[in-house]
Amino acid sequence: MAHIARGSFPRLTNKRICLLIAHPDDEAMFFAPTVLALTDPQLGNHVKILCLSSGNADGLGHVRKQELSKSATLLGLRSASDVLVIEDAAFPDSMTTTWDASKIADVLSKAFAGRSSKPGSRKQGGSASVNGNAPTATIDVLITFDRKGVSGHPNHISLYHGAAAWLRELMKGRMGWKCPVTMYTLTTTNIARKYASVLDAPFTTLECVIHSMASAGSKEPEGLPKRLMYLSDIWAYRTAQKAMTRAHESQMRWFRWGWIGVGRYMVVNDLKRGKIS
Repeated sequence: MAHIARGSFPRLTNKRICLLIAHPDDEAMFFAPTVLALTDPQLGNHVKILCLSSGNADGLGHVRKQELSKSATLLGLRSASDVLVIEDAAFPDSMTTTWDASKIADVLSKAFAGRSSKPGSRKQGGSASVNGNAPTATIDVLITFDRKGVSGHPNHISLYHGAAAWLRELMKGRMGWKCPVTMYTLTTTNIARKYASVLDAPFTTLECVIHSMASAGSKEPEGLPKRLMYLSDIWAYRTAQKAMTRAHESQMRWFRWGWIGVGRYMVVNDLKRGKIS
């Protein structure tokens, strides 16, 4: 089934991609199928990870930063230098704290906003009215959690709102220009599917097939698909598990052993293209 999914669904190629996460281990627990797929050398992508906290809730921040770098390379990133961890009091690792969207947007702007080019260098859809300088960025794709955060964690949810705020700021005063960054968000499922492991794959595949058929023939003005699906084969699944057991050793408590055994996000990811208004 994994082979069919790879051959049947749209893929991203030759893109500069940032995975925005809240804590070290998010990349393995939730996004492993996506990272493993996108870092395939044949696709020509350059994937980076931006993590907005060191996960220092238990005083292990210095350890968890190193674990994230090890996990990232296991999952296929080119080098540990493609991982950036932010340590800022504005982003505490907390189950009760919502991070300020504007501060997240500031971090993204400093990390990825490019220099605006001169007006007239690019125009969307032949629009007759183009305002301001063309927006630019040093990434093409931003991937993060959706507005429900998969687990409902307020730090995860904050990333969605912060990423959306950055893209709105990037496009502010630039009517008629195409946004240089496409955002994809990881779809939150109900609790039954969340713990269905590989058994959820047929349902997710069917959903994506139906969506693909329904949108067949429709134009994609942004040039990128509305939906992405990544399904790991047994070898990729084992690699994702190793990213937890061999890299994130400090986090391997009893319930995480359960997660890497039955969590569907270890096996399948479906992402939806965000619409920024």
